[in-house]
Amino acid sequence: MTENLQTATLANGCFWCTEAIFNRVKGIVSVESGFAGGKMQNPTWEQVSMGNTGHAESIQIKFDPSIISYETILDIFWATHDPTTLNQQGYDKGEEYRSVIFYHSDEQKRVAEELKTKLDKSGKYKDPIVTEITPFTNFYEAGAYHKNFYESGKRPDYCRVIIDPKIQKLLKEFAKDVKDEYK
Repeated sequence: MTENLQTATLANGCFWCTEAIFNRVKGIVSVESGFAGGKMQNPTWEQVSMGNTGHAESIQIKFDPSIISYETILDIFWATHDPTTLNQQGYDKGEEYRSVIFYHSDEQKRVAEELKTKLDKSGKYKDPIVTEITPFTNFYEAGAYHKNFYESGKRPDYCRVIIDPKIQKLLKEFAKDVKDEYK
């Protein structure tokens, strides 16, 4: 099975939120929180938070394309954040919270560009989608504190107010794609 896995690297705000969402999706084998798209090697969360590394808080997903398509992953990605806000998701502001698809192949680039154009033309959003579609260059895992943050219960207030609504949206809009243990 592992030889057929593909990789997707996405940024759409706080990686705690995005990790919690994709951990619940069928066909996702692993989700790692980290940083992508910047120039600094091996940045820490503190360095990225300062806003001068060029990195975005990101997740890197390993997925089984026989169970979930890259297109469905992107549908979930766009549905669980606001892709029309530049360098901001909710209260999180700065370049590190921008919306980005880091494609790993020409096929991923094609799918991302087609879906973005289709979604932009759909009228779902009053403002244009600002999600960047850029080639994957690097990914650095976040420190242990950030892994499985939602499940850890470290900040129940944050999780209840910020992450839970995104998970509820996933359960409502993508119920068929949610792992049975999370239904």
